[in-house]
Amino acid sequence: MKYLIISMTITLSTLAACNNSSNSTAEDIKNSDTGHTAMATATAATTNSTAASVKELVSHYLHIKNALANDDGKEAANGGKAMVESFAKFDQSALTAEQKKTYADISDDAREHAEHIGMNADMIAHQREHFSTLSKDIYDLVKTLGSGQTLYQDYCPMYNNNKGATWLSETREINNPYFGKKMPACGSIKETLQ
Repeated sequence: MKYLIISMTITLSTLAACNNSSNSTAEDIKNSDTGHTAMATATAATTNSTAASVKELVSHYLHIKNALANDDGKEAANGGKAMVESFAKFDQSALTAEQKKTYADISDDAREHAEHIGMNADMIAHQREHFSTLSKDIYDLVKTLGSGQTLYQDYCPMYNNNKGATWLSETREINNPYFGKKMPACGSIKETLQ
């Protein structure tokens, strides 16, 4: 009888320990899942914030492009000023180390060109010079970070004494920002960016 009581005590102790371990594991899994969900949600929010920052820069770039295509230096200046503000608040938190380096290399130069466009509303030829380099910078940015939309890299062979220049467009239709209304259809699509 003594052995039976000891045996039952051991069995009950083992079952109680297993039950506590089982509850603890279930609780740990629940907490772990909640932690993973919170981490995934935070990562998605950060990624969405970075994507929104890129879209905002591209939007201001297109604002400048469309204004120059319409020979509107004042509106191009507004786009340049807005782009400078967007660079200042760009969310880099979801970028990889390599993307951050590329962004840093591009953003300083692009911001400077956007500033020049923004400060020279009455000098459209000067704005177009800066737009040419800004277009290269934004192209590199989109190639590195994406844009969240389809863009077309267009090419005008006649700009800059026939040296040519590229720009990005949101439409397949050529609307040349370098010659504006003087030669609106001058150019061709060079690349489609997804």
